[in-house]
Amino acid sequence: MTRLTQRIIHLVSFLICFLFTFQLIAQRTQIKGFVAVDTYLEDGKVSFGLGEQDLFITSELNDNFSFLGETVFKYSPNSPTKFNVSVERIIINYNYLGNHNVLIGKHHTPINYWNDTYHHGRVFFPTIGRPLLFDANIIPIHTTGLEFMGLNLGKLKFGYNFLIGNGIGSSDVTDNDKYKSITAAVHIKPKDKMQVGLSFYSDVISEGAVEHGLIIPEKINQQLYTGTVAHFGSKFEFLAEGTFAANRAESTGMVNSFSSYLYSGVRLNEKLVPYIRLDYLDFQDEEIYFDNEDTFSFLAGLRYEINFLIVVKMEYQHVEKDAAGNRDIFNTQIAIGF
Repeated sequence: MTRLTQRIIHLVSFLICFLFTFQLIAQRTQIKGFVAVDTYLEDGKVSFGLGEQDLFITSELNDNFSFLGETVFKYSPNSPTKFNVSVERIIINYNYLGNHNVLIGKHHTPINYWNDTYHHGRVFFPTIGRPLLFDANIIPIHTTGLEFMGLNLGKLKFGYNFLIGNGIGSSDVTDNDKYKSITAAVHIKPKDKMQVGLSFYSDVISEGAVEHGLIIPEKINQQLYTGTVAHFGSKFEFLAEGTFAANRAESTGMVNSFSSYLYSGVRLNEKLVPYIRLDYLDFQDEEIYFDNEDTFSFLAGLRYEINFLIVVKMEYQHVEKDAAGNRDIFNTQIAIGF
């Protein structure tokens, strides 16, 4: 290689690095964080707990391309350090026409309003924690795949999501079988701060797949049907969602389950919101995928919004389960954004 050729290569490399650096400076990148701490009383014992610390990054690369990344640092009893890092979302978004977008990466599955709206920043949650259908693993929270999305179309502000991706039991980098999960969701916003939606989720869970820390004993064909009504006005807040699950296995045939919750709050002033939430989970006895424990819960709480990035919540929750019996929990949380 001649000296002239080397100089040309160095010059071209320098120009590429310069242009790339200039692009990074010119693009609009935001880095935000969220964290929460809890104090709860149960069975006469007071405990202090650390919530998830969420690192949230968004970047507009140009007029059409954008990036979203979300990484959570959280307590994990099975980790050698007792904490681990979880990449919750990595999404490259291409806006190809108006309010129509195509997204690729790891998504929060757009199966219901809660999973699509409230991610890991507890400061935005209307309650301290998620509804119990998440604790019971009814909702497949994440999907890695390709999504088509449209928002605020027409007078009714119609929206749609169609996501095809790796199924339940897969990792973030590879599918564990030949089947793909499919999520299809539609919604309308008939009035300001109101949304009504329906969704469908379908997947095949392979025999031997590891999910929720358990090995799935046989292949399960799963379909989830979800309905949503949400309204967060200046005075009243209301959110109701229900999911009907149909799991078919060779040993059990078709087994149906139903899970739902209802949240309602009243804004007394710009800072103070008392609220309630009811949760109900009902499973058939033959269920082999979910925990199969009927549950009812009543929750009453008070949310004090110091500002939009500092929120204090206090709750009382009564939980009734068939086998585990009753639980009464008093919980207080301080959630912040930074």
